[in-house]
Amino acid sequence: MDRKKITIVGAGNIGATLALLLARRETADITLIDINEGVAKGKALDIMEASPILGFNAHVVGTGNYEDTANSDVVVITAGFPRKPGMSRDDLLFKNYEVVKSVSEKIREYSPEAFVIVVTNPLDAMTYTALKITGFPKERVMGMAGVLDSARFAYFISEKTGVSVENINAFVIGGHGDDMVPLRKFTTVAGLPVSEFLSKEELEEVIDRTRFAGGEIVQLLKTGSAFYAPAASILEMVLSILWNKRKVLSASVYLDGEIGEYYGASGLCVGVPIVLGKDGVEEIIKLDLTEQEWKEWKRSVESVRSLIEKLPL
Repeated sequence: MDRKKITIVGAGNIGATLALLLARRETADITLIDINEGVAKGKALDIMEASPILGFNAHVVGTGNYEDTANSDVVVITAGFPRKPGMSRDDLLFKNYEVVKSVSEKIREYSPEAFVIVVTNPLDAMTYTALKITGFPKERVMGMAGVLDSARFAYFISEKTGVSVENINAFVIGGHGDDMVPLRKFTTVAGLPVSEFLSKEELEEVIDRTRFAGGEIVQLLKTGSAFYAPAASILEMVLSILWNKRKVLSASVYLDGEIGEYYGASGLCVGVPIVLGKDGVEEIIKLDLTEQEWKEWKRSVESVRSLIEKLPL
């Protein structure tokens, strides 16, 4: 059986961690590409030297040349400037726009059939950039944010309740920024409402921590941002596509038509619940939000819109 091919653009902490996670699952052969070719090659070689011990036969190669990425099934864009302490995700807008634009042009040229998963911040604006520059169908371009935000929310609930993370289903939608929308109503512990386990105050505390979770890690690390949980989140999306799992996940996708009107977010990429399978974004789910959630959602959408309007697209 021919293995699938995944290209990871950017061999930094997220890219390299993802390459290892994907290789261990023997999901695909992996091409790690970086503007610094030595870093991509070095990390790829290091991962392959772990393969006899960890027991995987997937191949990881490093390169600085886009020709080596040709005909990828999935391309993950992690390249870009990271957040530094005191920086908002939006401060990165124009710097990372240039990066994502040039990467998207290369993807269009070398892997015209690929699914594209964007991780670069500010996430929703960069997903929109990749969609517009590649010209790919909207089902094939998505941003990884909701999976990560939901995982953080779930972990904080587990920590607060003392209940296993495996029992917790948490859901976060909206823009990947400080006004993301953790959904109280759709967050459950072993299928029971989270309100059975946490008081209103405790839940609000957890929600607040979720909104600023990325910043919390940036502050602690001082010289970078989160990478283990982001890499795990991308892995979940890649497996859902390549193994046709049709998981319901939160991801930043392009909204238009009836669904765009329903969410009041036509012409934007923003985080919503989707069904993710072999055809990419197979369905966008309409949620019946509470009044408070709709209010938070609208605020989140406006933040995303204001960023996208600044882009020269």
